[in-house]
Amino acid sequence: MIDKMGYDRSITMFSPDGRLLQVEYAKKSVRQAPTGLAMACKDGVVFISDKYLISKLIVPEAVEKMFKVDDHIALTAAGLIADARVLVDRVQLRAQQHTVTYDSKIDILSVVKEISDLKQICTQSAGLRPFGVSLLVGGVEEDGTVKLYLTEPYGLYFQYQAAAIGEGETEVQAQLEKRYKPSMTVQEGLKLGLNILKDYLKSDFNANRVDAAFINKETRKFTKLDDDEIKRLVK
Repeated sequence: MIDKMGYDRSITMFSPDGRLLQVEYAKKSVRQAPTGLAMACKDGVVFISDKYLISKLIVPEAVEKMFKVDDHIALTAAGLIADARVLVDRVQLRAQQHTVTYDSKIDILSVVKEISDLKQICTQSAGLRPFGVSLLVGGVEEDGTVKLYLTEPYGLYFQYQAAAIGEGETEVQAQLEKRYKPSMTVQEGLKLGLNILKDYLKSDFNANRVDAAFINKETRKFTKLDDDEIKRLVK
């Protein structure tokens, strides 16, 4: 009944029960996307994502779900990846400008706020639409602090120790809540995350369709695992 009244045709119009339907639709696009997860470990941050190759003819390396913002900050996305690229391009430029201007690396929260502010503007401006993507943004600060944030399509963000996004969000998050420990190392986090994703995907799991990466606390460098390294970590 609500959609027939036109409340889902505008992002600036609330329905009588206080909902912004276009924003809800943006969140649905995330829930239908392949799963991503990330963890803040004692010696770095871990990112894992399911790329879900829609054709056997697609080159796996050509499918991007994980992006480096700067050496010490990265993110993984679930939802409309084209939307994610727009946000990534923006914060990559912002990070470069910060380095040139202040001769120091941008902090993680500034990147998260830049993303979230743009997302929020797109929920209340005519002629725009919400970004249909959630992002897990993490990294290592100059003082060695490891941080991880989740940003929603409508601009809300929270800091997490471990989080999941995408179609497997509920199941994977439940497993993280049971099995994740802040004292885990990056290697332990990678092993846990990959095996949780394997348990969720079951027979569909394949090293070719999974991306795994980390940022080490000591080097503050973004590093991606190859297929052989992923296979060694999966039980």
